[in-house]
Amino acid sequence: MGSTYQIPATMRAAQYHASDNQVHVNTVPVPTPNPYELLVKTLCCSLCRSDLMNFESDEVGIKPKGDNVPPITMGHEATGIVVAVGTECSSGNSPFKVGDAVGFLPSANVCFDCEGCQTHPMWCTTYEGGCKNPGHSTDGFFQEYIAIHHRNALVLPEGLSAVDAAPLFCAGVTSYHGIADLPFDEPKGKWLAIIGCGGLGHLGVQYAKAKGYFVIGLDINDTQLEEATCCGADHVFNTKTNPDYVKTIKELSGGGCHGVVNYTSSKASYDAAPDVLRVNGVLMVVGHTQERLTFFTIDVALGKYRIMGASNSISRNLEECISFSHKHGVKSHTTYYRSLDNIHEMIQLLTEGKVNGRLAIRFD
Repeated sequence: MGSTYQIPATMRAAQYHASDNQVHVNTVPVPTPNPYELLVKTLCCSLCRSDLMNFESDEVGIKPKGDNVPPITMGHEATGIVVAVGTECSSGNSPFKVGDAVGFLPSANVCFDCEGCQTHPMWCTTYEGGCKNPGHSTDGFFQEYIAIHHRNALVLPEGLSAVDAAPLFCAGVTSYHGIADLPFDEPKGKWLAIIGCGGLGHLGVQYAKAKGYFVIGLDINDTQLEEATCCGADHVFNTKTNPDYVKTIKELSGGGCHGVVNYTSSKASYDAAPDVLRVNGVLMVVGHTQERLTFFTIDVALGKYRIMGASNSISRNLEECISFSHKHGVKSHTTYYRSLDNIHEMIQLLTEGKVNGRLAIRFD
């Protein structure tokens, strides 16, 4: 493990305690990386809506079970500077080196090579216990140093600020695939509705416009709709206060949208999403609900609409998203804090829906 940095023995970390369902800022040891890991000095970590799943019911099974669960460091969306490099940390002909600015996907206890890992690390079948999710079932990134598997990591393009880039490594890449994975060979001129114009959705608007779509933003929060307009949305509708939005969208789009991308965790928004689709349109599932969705099989069987899904994908797809984001100037609208002690305020604001874009802590 080579390093020219003075690495301390301990650090501060914002940790979720299952015992009281709260977050506490604790002093913990700096992680000792394995030969296949990079040790990264955190520059920025941003808060994601899915981080709040720690405090909610766990229908999707991402939290550890049983009594005496140890504190878990929160967060899964970060960037930093490499301060030590494991002996196995090479990537093709370009090994990682101390001083590299990197971002990384959040997965642990995965092999990257099995059939499941080619779809998503969550489905790794190689290691006992399966994929561990940073921030939920293993320590995440709201801490001063992070040990990360080198195969999760990407050296940032020259000119891309590591602080600016942090939200791209979950929100960005997830938003990107919600748009890029739609099955349209020629996006230009097609109509796309984006449900939820907040942390993921405002990025989705930017990606969709960069691809050439006509974009309609849908939300129940006027402030987030203003954000969508600032990001380039052609039209926006508050679905709560505008009862005629479906009729208007069908008139604007000449029969309905070609695709709807839902970035929310709302079952009601999923139930309503097909209403704005044209025949054979695509409902792209991105946001995670804690409830099961329902649909009529005849609608799918007869092609009234199609259902697809997208996620933060796999590490080999990272470069595509980050390069596209850098080239087209796609950037998260982020409010920054300077201390881990601000994590409680950040969680409260996100819980109450009082956030435009993303919230993040800068460690630089």
